[in-house]
Amino acid sequence: MAETRTEALHGNAEGLDIQAPEAILGSLADAQVEAAKAVRNAIPSIARAAEIIAGCLSGGGKLAYAAAGSSGLMALADALELPGTFGIQRDRIAILIAGGDGAFRTLAGGPEDDAEEASTAVANAGIGAGDCLIALSASGTTPYAVRAIEDARRRGAATIGVANNRDSALLRQADTAILLETPPEVIAGSTRMGAGTAQKIALNMLSTLTAIHLGHVHDGYMVNLMADNMKLRDRAARMVAAISGASREEAASLLEKSGGAVKTAILLAAGADSADAARKILERTGQKLRPALSALGHDPEKWKPLFGKDHARTKK
Repeated sequence: MAETRTEALHGNAEGLDIQAPEAILGSLADAQVEAAKAVRNAIPSIARAAEIIAGCLSGGGKLAYAAAGSSGLMALADALELPGTFGIQRDRIAILIAGGDGAFRTLAGGPEDDAEEASTAVANAGIGAGDCLIALSASGTTPYAVRAIEDARRRGAATIGVANNRDSALLRQADTAILLETPPEVIAGSTRMGAGTAQKIALNMLSTLTAIHLGHVHDGYMVNLMADNMKLRDRAARMVAAISGASREEAASLLEKSGGAVKTAILLAAGADSADAARKILERTGQKLRPALSALGHDPEKWKPLFGKDHARTKK
């Protein structure tokens, strides 16, 4: 196999094992910074990918992640947080990781070569037309990831490839290619480091922009979160209060009436007749809070917060 960028020796690696601990850590930290910078060049392709994913999810499709090894852990972290952070239904997210559930206990290397396992995983997840699959591989040649993207594409799904090597098989197979051209690792081939950092940042950006397209973010607030613990219930009340200008006590009461739905609670504060009426307004506005507020006769561009001391809340 020809040497790839992710397998090359870093310029600061010579004599690494006999350097002072502070010098070693300095090199590692600098390499992480350089890896993070590589994501900026991928912004146009990340933007295209987010639009595609949002279209699939809004149309009722699924979002699948497929990867092996460290890339699988990056995918897992992003996928598992989508329901809690942005309220995306868990049954709309599929996680395909080489080695299956066993990978969560022993991240063995062998399963990443098992292309047939990838085919089975894609089929079992029911990936097809209307769905989207993101496949990740630092090298861009991992058989599991490459086969997953090949099969998903053949079955009619939109495909997004994320890799750290230019002109790799994964990027060639993908409908949308996201190249994260990170420098060689300080520990050659240890892609859990720089390449993994870049992948995590790119996935954070990708899923966040997708959520914005879906109307799950308003003024930097995660207004579609699932408030299923004390911290998140408190965060939900603070969001309702901050956006609507309601007191914390009133915000908590509105959340109770809305069944814990932040956007619905805000619309109740804005004058919606009932939680059901608020939900219907959100359906008409594609789950986007700003146009829903406008539908109630408010101008959310001008009022910050929505209701100040001089603006009484009135029922329509």
